[in-house]
Amino acid sequence: FHRGDPVAPLKEIGTAEKTGTKVTFFPDHTIFTQSTGFSFDRLVHRLRELAFLNAGLKLILIDERSGKKEEFCYEGGIKSFVQHVNRAKNPLFEEPVFVKSERDNFQLELALQYNREYQENVFTYCNNINTQEGGTHLAGFKAALTRTLNTYANKNNLLKNDKEGIQGEDTREGLTCVISVKIPEPQFEG
Repeated sequence: FHRGDPVAPLKEIGTAEKTGTKVTFFPDHTIFTQSTGFSFDRLVHRLRELAFLNAGLKLILIDERSGKKEEFCYEGGIKSFVQHVNRAKNPLFEEPVFVKSERDNFQLELALQYNREYQENVFTYCNNINTQEGGTHLAGFKAALTRTLNTYANKNNLLKNDKEGIQGEDTREGLTCVISVKIPEPQFEG
């Protein structure tokens, strides 16, 4: 393809030994008027993220300028993502909690694990796009986590004379979580 049009008709050239798609991209300087330099580290970060978000997907990045090559494939998907983030943070339990659900063309995957740090690390994605400013998937998760932990604490008399219950920020202290939703026709309002 050149500027969106095929250079030649597609043709079958034989059987393949492997499956997959190879994409080679050269920026067109008449379309990209800004610098077309690529940051290998930025591409590594994004492809690693995509491999985590799509369990079992194998992505290979080859920088023909320098000969650098990186390969990404995570069978554990977002569970592996959480473990990757928590690798040096002393997790409180070995296996992340993992939830996967699908209903009416909506998919949800969620993985979480607590560690001994104080910082909250919550990463949210919609259709593989990082939603850094949150969204309804993040708001719903935060409310559900706080409500669930308060219900458990009240039911088991773990809150001594604390009528307010556990606050939301307290439930997320030391939490590493990845939330990935896949929905038809999302609305991004960042």
